[in-house]
This record gives sequence, structure tokens and C-alpha cells, in this order.
Amino acid sequence: MTRHFTLGEVPDLDFSTARKKPIAIQCIQIHEEFTVESMEGLMHGKEDDWLMIGVTGEMYVCDNEIFIKTYDIID
Repeated sequence: MTRHFTLGEVPDLDFSTARKKPIAIQCIQIHEEFTVESMEGLMHGKEDDWLMIGVTGEMYVCDNEIFIKTYDIID
């Protein structure tokens, strides 16, 4: 039987705490709507979202509000 986890309900499990590794990626803010072919399929970016290139060369979209909360530009 497959375990199912429901959105918004934290399961009663013994979670560990982890910190995301500080891995530098490439990114650019795009100031118009755009699309990108990602590993998950075609992704749509809104005006001011970010086009990201991950550690294995994969491209994906990051919402601007999420980018501001989770990334710092290091250039």
C-alpha cells in the first residue's frame, strides 16, 4: 500500500532538521511573460519571475516573491 500525505497536514513522524546547501546557481530576472522547457514539462513564467539554471543544467522558473525570500544575488 502506498503512503499518502495530505497538503496542509503535517504527518506525525520523527522528522530531522536539514539546511539547504549553499550551492550557487545561475539566474536572470525576465521582465516579460516567458516559457521554458523544464524536466517537468513546459513551465510558464510571469513578468519579473526568474529563469534559473540548476546544478545539472536544468532550467526552471522561480516566482519573484519566492526568489526574494530564498535567494541572495552574490555577484
